[in-house]
Amino acid sequence: MTKEGQIRIPSGCAIAAVISKSGERISGELIASAMKPMHDRSNGLGGGFAGYGIYPEYKEFYALHLFFDDRGARAECETYLKEYFEIVHSERIPTRKIPSITDEPIIWRYFVDPLKSMLASLQLDEKEFVARAAMRINTGIPGAYVFSSGKNMGTFKAVGFPEDVAAFYRLEQYEGYSWTAHGRYPTNTPGWWGGAHPFTLLDYSVVHNGEISSYDANRRFIEMFGYKCTLQTDTEVITYILDYLVRVQGLTLQEAASVIAAPFWSTIENERDKAAGELHRYLRTVFPSLLITGPFSVILGFTGGLMALNDRLKLRSMVIGEKGDRVYIASEEAAIRVMEPEAENIWAPAGGEPVIIQVEGGVL
Repeated sequence: MTKEGQIRIPSGCAIAAVISKSGERISGELIASAMKPMHDRSNGLGGGFAGYGIYPEYKEFYALHLFFDDRGARAECETYLKEYFEIVHSERIPTRKIPSITDEPIIWRYFVDPLKSMLASLQLDEKEFVARAAMRINTGIPGAYVFSSGKNMGTFKAVGFPEDVAAFYRLEQYEGYSWTAHGRYPTNTPGWWGGAHPFTLLDYSVVHNGEISSYDANRRFIEMFGYKCTLQTDTEVITYILDYLVRVQGLTLQEAASVIAAPFWSTIENERDKAAGELHRYLRTVFPSLLITGPFSVILGFTGGLMALNDRLKLRSMVIGEKGDRVYIASEEAAIRVMEPEAENIWAPAGGEPVIIQVEGGVL
């Protein structure tokens, strides 16, 4: 047993990300290397990565990554999938044996296309259809967990240190224009495969360092709209909140950030820009239960970009650097320097102020 003082816990979990604004594909080996200098931020109970642009040959199909406890759960899930989707391709996700990664479930991926007859029958668009299917599997098929469900992207996570998780999933064999990463130090939730970060729904993925003291209020509100928090960790709810605000409610990323990390009322009342003040007042009034309180730094991955966001008081560290067309984000500058020793413009975003990077765009 580790005694107090024998390890360093510098504000818990590690997060990192890299994106090429020109869309150049980056090896998963690079983001894996970023986690090594932040090893002590994890305790081996969770690590994971999300890559965007990694499935160009199947980019038109939803890539469902699933954990199965046993073959029975897999058979039941496949029966369900065949009823609602065309399964274009399916296979076991390639892994390699790592001594530190144990008790692995059956890990499978399916590239699927929603059946047009089902979309017409249920009168749903594709994304809502897939989101509901993921919730249905996670709540209705014992021993089956959808942990990734977007197009041309995928999540890879496990119980273990992130550098070991990267080796386990052979991450060096994947290339994408954007990557996020997480090393977990759980404090009040269990360490298990489904509870590792990133958390995803459709193409949204979230890695998070911190603790959500508003979790119960956030969860109760979001579950009124069909979302189900089943993965035994507070971070899961952030993903669903962002999906609800951006995809369902049609808010911009900046507006969504102003909901979950809303300015204090005193700040709103004293804003010189009256239009901004009115907008913030409106968002706080309409979505009060989606304000996330507690210390956090979050990186949201989505098709075509990343968003980095700190809590209003900036109680968790996060720094950003640039070099050429690439932007790097991490809990510590050391992680950025591993990815790019010559990184420039190293800076820390202000609390509650989102930083949005988009392919073929810029830093907002």
